[in-house]
Amino acid sequence: MHPGNVWGGSLDAVDSDRIAAEEEERLRNTTEWDRGAIHSQRSELDETQQGWLLAPQDNWRKKKKKYVNLGCVSVSRTVFLWTVGSIAVLFLVVALPIIIVKSLPRHKSAPPPPDNYTLALHKALQFFDAQKSGKLPKKNKVSWRGDSGTKDGLPDVVGGLVGGYYDGGSNVKFHFPMAFSMTMLSWSLIEYSHKYKAIDEYDHMRDVLKWGTDYLLLTFNNSATRLDHIYTQVGGGLRDSESPDDIYCWQKPEDMSYDRPVLSSTSAADLGAEVSAALAAASIVFTDKPDYAKKLKKGAETLYPFFRSKSRRKRYSDGQPTAQAFYNSTSMFDEFMWAGAWLYYATGNKTYIQFATTPSVPQTAKAFANRPELMVPSWNNKLPGAMLLMTRYRLFLNPGFPYENMLNRYHNATGITMCAYLKQYNVFNRTSGGLMQLNLGKPRPLEYVAHASFLASLFADYLNSTGVPGWYCGPTFVENHVLKDFAQSQIDYILGDNPLKMSYVVGFGKKFPRRVHHRGATIPNDKKRRSCREGLKYRDTKNPNPNNITGAMVGGPNKFDEFHDLRNNYNASEPTLSGNAGLVAALISLTSSGGQQIDKNTMFNSVPPLYSPTPPPPKAWKP
Repeated sequence: MHPGNVWGGSLDAVDSDRIAAEEEERLRNTTEWDRGAIHSQRSELDETQQGWLLAPQDNWRKKKKKYVNLGCVSVSRTVFLWTVGSIAVLFLVVALPIIIVKSLPRHKSAPPPPDNYTLALHKALQFFDAQKSGKLPKKNKVSWRGDSGTKDGLPDVVGGLVGGYYDGGSNVKFHFPMAFSMTMLSWSLIEYSHKYKAIDEYDHMRDVLKWGTDYLLLTFNNSATRLDHIYTQVGGGLRDSESPDDIYCWQKPEDMSYDRPVLSSTSAADLGAEVSAALAAASIVFTDKPDYAKKLKKGAETLYPFFRSKSRRKRYSDGQPTAQAFYNSTSMFDEFMWAGAWLYYATGNKTYIQFATTPSVPQTAKAFANRPELMVPSWNNKLPGAMLLMTRYRLFLNPGFPYENMLNRYHNATGITMCAYLKQYNVFNRTSGGLMQLNLGKPRPLEYVAHASFLASLFADYLNSTGVPGWYCGPTFVENHVLKDFAQSQIDYILGDNPLKMSYVVGFGKKFPRRVHHRGATIPNDKKRRSCREGLKYRDTKNPNPNNITGAMVGGPNKFDEFHDLRNNYNASEPTLSGNAGLVAALISLTSSGGQQIDKNTMFNSVPPLYSPTPPPPKAWKP
């Protein structure tokens, strides 16, 4: 007997299997029940059971992500499709139009036209081709020139003195101004090689230079270690003479039949220094030809003891009337400074810079006298160029002791010279048309103006390259562009911006000299030979020259801006080698072709480091 249930009912165990079977049977037999309701209950029960076993209903409805296997990595198919789609859109929007544009034929935009300085430079370089002596190269483009002077120096000089350049309108080869011309051309090539390349004249310029330096190597025994003489000139004559020579005879170089004497000197310190400077400067230009550069440097150094020897300390023109009448040297210590600087830059040997900065050298040369005539650069006065060349050393490398004191003085003297070129300081007179009278009113003003313009333009470029905005003229600060403006004004005058509206460079512009004092340009190129006296009628005629000596810069106008285009007025109408060298250097410094910078480093390629290199750090300590 079991105790009673306090809530009512029996506490006996229930037969659950039997009760479930009876219930199933009862439902099967009951027709009054709604079978749809029963099915609904089962469905709800099934979903509930699914919820218990799987997950919430929202997650259950999400689809399974698909992936794309790319070999080394798998990425979502959605990401992959978006990436591919984006690339395709970018290709259509960006790449495809570029491809189409690139494939279409198009016209290249024309480069800006060259400025007047570039156009004039192309002309000015042709003058050197017209002045060549010797057997001309096949590519020489001056149609009215041929081989000439092919026996110069023979048989007296071993190997002869064939080649080089005639100086001006005569057929004389003056070695002193020729060497100076080659030095100036080298200087412009070193500073502005990129500009020469930009106007496609770099190779031409090197050919012009090498023609000159090849010849200068013949003017002394370049294979010797000690020299006892140097050749100073080939040909010559006197203005008032009527002897058959280079001055009296009016013949083309190709027709010369008179004797051409070779002058030499055992005491020619100024010429030896100038030839040394020319070879040293050229060796820097030809560093890409090591054998030739080495030969040039050896020649330059061989000349050093020759021109330094006190027993040979005389001017090359002393006792030489045919040299004195045209290129009389008045000093030699300016050439010493000039050569010392170039030898140092070419070789890096400190002996040469020590020589160039020895106080007695510039003092003897009167470098710091501040005399106007010593501020005028020319074939006879290297002081302004030499001091600017060594100012470059101070500006860019600043070597300090023991050179600083003298380099600082060179720098100051250079600044004073540049101030003297400016109109407001009234050191030099000017014509009413604006041409500076550096030669103090004497004939042939353009050569001096061209060289001064180059130095002024180059000094401005030095200051610009070192970030210095200007310099002081006394208490007044002068900006660099003032020097450029000065140089441009003088060169513009030469090219036609003058009262006569005449270009003094043959072949440039529409109006230029037509009766240039020049033998080869005066005599027709008709294969007929004229004798010494037969050529005089071509000198005296008032007709224009049959051959234009393109690029020649004539002597120029007088102090009243007047120019008489007369062949017998040689002071006005004759060109010179050194004059054109200064013109070429000034033009390349002013042209905008190739940019406005200079080559700061090539000049110093052979200069050794100024200070001892930093020692390497010690090796890591090991226990």
